[in-house]
Amino acid sequence: MTNRACGAWLLGLAVATAGCRGGKADPRAAGGAGGGPPGMPVEAAVARTDTVRDEIAATGQIEALQSIELRPEVEGRIVGILFREGEEVEQGAPLFQVDSTELAAQVAQLAAQRDLAQQDLARAKDLVAQNAASTADLQRAEATARGAEAQYRLQSTRLGRTTVRAPFAGVVGQRFVSLGDYVTTSSRLLTLQTVTPQRAAFQVPERYARALRPGQAVTFRVGAISGRDFVGQVDFVDPVVQLPGRTILVKARVANPQRLLQPGMFIEAHLVTAVRPRAVVIPEEAVVPLEGTNFVWVVADGKASRRPVTLGVRTPGSVEVTSGLAAGEQVVTGGLELLFPGAPVMARVVDRRAPVPASK
Repeated sequence: MTNRACGAWLLGLAVATAGCRGGKADPRAAGGAGGGPPGMPVEAAVARTDTVRDEIAATGQIEALQSIELRPEVEGRIVGILFREGEEVEQGAPLFQVDSTELAAQVAQLAAQRDLAQQDLARAKDLVAQNAASTADLQRAEATARGAEAQYRLQSTRLGRTTVRAPFAGVVGQRFVSLGDYVTTSSRLLTLQTVTPQRAAFQVPERYARALRPGQAVTFRVGAISGRDFVGQVDFVDPVVQLPGRTILVKARVANPQRLLQPGMFIEAHLVTAVRPRAVVIPEEAVVPLEGTNFVWVVADGKASRRPVTLGVRTPGSVEVTSGLAAGEQVVTGGLELLFPGAPVMARVVDRRAPVPASK
């Protein structure tokens, strides 16, 4: 046998021997024929749509819609206290009685002077009709009658103010005087505050100025009332930025039918500035921050690709994607460390849905 024939015979023997080794082929050869290495196992989640709310968190306190320190309008001695501290009173309810003896006597005297002036005026009119008096006499009588009437009304008004009444319905607070005290127009008598509705007042940074407007919903919790959420509506946005903190005062009206909210209570408020019912939401672990940009790994056709995204509202476990991703696309949430652009992957979809806070 020649050398060339011998070499061909040995090559054929090697191929036949390889074909009889349990039917196993070289994986590298198989990979080349089958289209690439097997995919890397990863966990993935599907981008979904949900309702997202832009909220501003702030702290503040409860304020009464109306709150005053009541003072008398006339001087005198307190001769009657017509209420109990802490009780609710209606508008116009009598609260204090100031001694009115002297004013009552003055009113009676002025009433008599008024009646006499009216009689003189009637007599002057008769005399003028009989040409027995001049027009000047009639004019003087009319002026005297008007002056007497004005003096009577003035003192009658002061007499009526000796009874101190509630200017609005509310709860009577602390009383500062007792029976027998002499009071002037600067003396404090008591505090009076409305009970329902109340107001939730809080400060927000000036950067939110363009997002504030009356009618927005506010939810808040009170430190002294655990496990209870309250809802109000913004009815006042201060047009002036307050220094030195550069904040804006916001007040929301809140119903208080059960009298749970009291002025001065500490609150933690959340002001809803916008609602997006079809926002794209993904698990927060799918986001990879890199050099000031946020990325996600998107799975498509068995391969992973890195894509920059813009994020919006963050909630526990989830984050809103405002651009760069569409609902229904798969993003990698587990096994991101070994990924590279174009890496083949075998994605196992896991539902890591976190609840998005709803309005309270």
